Amino acid sequence: MKAVIWNEYGGPEVLTVKDIEIPVPKEDEVLIKTHAASVSAGDCELRSLRFSLMFRTMLRLFFGIRRPKEIVLGQEISGEVVERGSEVTSFEVGDKVFATTGLKFGGYGEYICIKAKRNEGVLLLMPSNMSYEEAACIPVGGLESRHFLSKSGLKKGEHVLINGAGGSIGSVGIQLAKYLGAEVTAVDSTEKLDLLKQAGADHVLDYTKDTIYAKDTYDVIFDIVGKGSFYKCLKSLKSTGRYMIANPRASLIIRGKLANLFSSKKVFTGTTIQKNDDLQYLKNLVEAGHIKAFIDKTIDIEEIVEAHRYVDAGLKKGNLIIKMKHES
Repeated sequence: MKAVIWNEYGGPEVLTVKDIEIPVPKEDEVLIKTHAASVSAGDCELRSLRFSLMFRTMLRLFFGIRRPKEIVLGQEISGEVVERGSEVTSFEVGDKVFATTGLKFGGYGEYICIKAKRNEGVLLLMPSNMSYEEAACIPVGGLESRHFLSKSGLKKGEHVLINGAGGSIGSVGIQLAKYLGAEVTAVDSTEKLDLLKQAGADHVLDYTKDTIYAKDTYDVIFDIVGKGSFYKCLKSLKSTGRYMIANPRASLIIRGKLANLFSSKKVFTGTTIQKNDDLQYLKNLVEAGHIKAFIDKTIDIEEIVEAHRYVDAGLKKGNLIIKMKHES
């Protein structure tokens, strides 16, 4: 099978497409013939180790000090079950599924094994009203948005600012916030404003031109990119406001803990715990018409280097999808 291999830290050019063996499922796994996978900003950050020194050191300890082992990148997929382990009873061969792979990765390959016993793995039957390409847009961005907006306690009638809203997380986040009954102000670059409107934002702001922060304006600020001014964000929150930082630097984590000690405004950071129940929640909203996928480009696996360059440049609007072309 063809797969994108990551065995060196660096720019997009470190990725190579190779032929490797099709994996064999364990007793608690299913083998999935991947039809679509997303290329996320998280994949690109990991490839280049574009993190703080502390986090970068931790990742090197996990993946390899000098270089990672031959790892197939990719964190969310959709496809078809072609084989199942002896202990799997919840899926049948031929089922159309979508999933997030977690730190196992493996999405940039034509086949992948994923745990499929109850309460293990984050894997479900695809939404009935989505294509493979659309379904591959939902798991990671959707689960991130679900986690932070749920943790914020966002309520009907509250006003939420979503910073960096033009990517895979933000495009779902806007729709989820609207479903919850919030007023949504979405922020991103000039080229992405149309997407923000299509996703349902009540107000859109261009961070290159517009004034983003205003005193005592928002109940919740959801900063996806972690680049907002910490001081200005706190000032922009109402007295009981909540500041959610999805991609925090170490300094922001420390400042958040200090702010929580001395202010009625609360700062939340941390990582998303991916759960099947939350993916089911998102699937239900998709099938009810409350959430849809936004796809910028669909590429072949051989175009992965250019795809990573595109994402690195901050050009991706919504989702960039690899469409697998299996030999018949």
